[in-house]
Amino acid sequence: MTEKLFDGKKLYITDLTLRDAHQSLLATRMRTEDMLPIADKMDRAGFWSMEVWGGATFDACLRFLKEDPWERLRKLRKALPNTRLQMLLRGQNILGYRHYPDDVLKKFIEVARKNGIDVFRVFDALNDLRNLRVSIETAKSVGAIVEGAISYTTSPIHTIKYFVALAKGLAEMGVDIITIKDMAGLIMPHDAYSLVKTVKEEVGLPVSFHSHCTTGLCMMSHYEAIRAGVDIIDAAISPLSLGTSHPPIESMVAAFKNSDRDTGLDLKLLAEIAEHFKKVRKKYRRFETEFYGVDPRILISQIPGGMLSNLINQLKEQNSLDNLNTVLEEVPRVRKDLGYPPLVTPTSQIVGTQATLNVMTGKRYSAITTEVKNYIKGMYGRPPGEIDPELMKKAIGDEKPITVRPADLLEPELDKLTRELGDKARGIEDVLSYALFPQVALEFFEQREKGTLKPEPIELPEEEKLEGETGGVHFAPSEFRITVHGETYHVKVAGAGHRNEVPRPYFIKIDGQLEEVLLEPLVEIVPTAGGYIESTPAVESKRPPAQKKGDITAPLPGKVTKVLVKEGDFVTEGDTVLVIEAMKLENEIHTPVTGFVKKVYVRKGDQVNPKETLVEIEEKEN
Repeated sequence: MTEKLFDGKKLYITDLTLRDAHQSLLATRMRTEDMLPIADKMDRAGFWSMEVWGGATFDACLRFLKEDPWERLRKLRKALPNTRLQMLLRGQNILGYRHYPDDVLKKFIEVARKNGIDVFRVFDALNDLRNLRVSIETAKSVGAIVEGAISYTTSPIHTIKYFVALAKGLAEMGVDIITIKDMAGLIMPHDAYSLVKTVKEEVGLPVSFHSHCTTGLCMMSHYEAIRAGVDIIDAAISPLSLGTSHPPIESMVAAFKNSDRDTGLDLKLLAEIAEHFKKVRKKYRRFETEFYGVDPRILISQIPGGMLSNLINQLKEQNSLDNLNTVLEEVPRVRKDLGYPPLVTPTSQIVGTQATLNVMTGKRYSAITTEVKNYIKGMYGRPPGEIDPELMKKAIGDEKPITVRPADLLEPELDKLTRELGDKARGIEDVLSYALFPQVALEFFEQREKGTLKPEPIELPEEEKLEGETGGVHFAPSEFRITVHGETYHVKVAGAGHRNEVPRPYFIKIDGQLEEVLLEPLVEIVPTAGGYIESTPAVESKRPPAQKKGDITAPLPGKVTKVLVKEGDFVTEGDTVLVIEAMKLENEIHTPVTGFVKKVYVRKGDQVNPKETLVEIEEKEN
């Protein structure tokens, strides 16, 4: 098969514009309506493939855009009849944040193939090949091309020899192409050359190369990978390139024109495609990452762009953005303690959340997330290196980590999920959406049934509305200039702290410098699409502040997904009373005391913050 996919020394390009590029730069918010008008030109461009699905796009479609991700795939398949469509699959995690049983994984791949995916790029966050076997076998069985991806990172463990051994393991499983997946832009140019050349010589399969521009190394690393004989490079159309994204396609095409690695792509046609996405990017300016340039700190912390934005949001919500550098310093320490996992979904969230907790609590591992405990138990697979013994003892006591493939412990779910959904599902695609994101999918199905699906707003309010009054609502701009004693300053509202805090913290940028101000408004200021509106008077939280040991709080801001106790229940120290979703991961909240549940202040779906009492336990006297 692979001999037919490539022609001599020609350099091939996988276009990432419709998936990873806008995931990296625009919080995965691009709508299908902005993809279809340019699809014909992109189909004629001559890309080896186009990555259009997978990663965070599935979640974002359901959660924010109120689009059926399966319908998006079908529309793109119809609009791009001459181009291979590619998706990123997280191995046994599929597109979610936990391991799924084999029956769900197999059906997902089968249905994705049926709906239009030609190329499955599969990876595992820990590079545990056991977690990729079923994905690879299933994708091959339905006639798809399989790219086996190595999650690239740096540590004392992760050497060229280590990665080549992984590539050989992937080849033995039957993949068609080896992908070097550098999700944080860490690979040095000379390492890119050595790794590509060694894999091609020792494994004998075509190689594709994927890296981000976050650290400023990617253009040089791509050049060296090409010089070493890489077959495919990942790139994005120029308006959605660079920063936390990827190299610009046009630049790579121009650089190798009239050489023995000429891509054969038409720069004029690419320029026409770029014009479309220049306008598209402006449309989504509300979701622009604040990171535009090069951040060499990532070479130390190894934090991918998406993870960095998550950390910033978590700290903003806790009025602790000034702790960002401390958290960035803590991330590599936590990573070392956990055996040097590559920082890619979901391990990036696992490590990032724990690092934030360590900083915010002021004592390392005084609170350990459920997902860190599961990681240490081996529920995500085999860690690359040894876990710190003290941390292991603190997290799981005398319990022994599992040694089998995590999915071997899972019971089949597909039939059970189908029965649960009943007539809410219109087909197998709905069942699979529910399997991956149950709460989000149910909300989507209910709104779809009622005809009330409405995507979150993306446009900034019109200028005249910002200065006036519309329907009794006053709009306030999020970006403006202010003159004080003849000096003019550029001010931008960057975010707001917890609404129940009085005075409430707001984060503003003054001439690019982030500052915090405290406001005690007469009316509550509510964030909207790019601005803030005056709304109802501020309401203080009905949840009292935590004052005693039995007052249970959340370690991080999040959303309550499960309430496991009711008033009057007897609980024992260590029992789980709540489950809270934070940074896309579920965290169990345990009672620190034994006693009776006196008061429950939250319900499923509530947004919660640290320092609030969520459940009050009346401690039992000895």
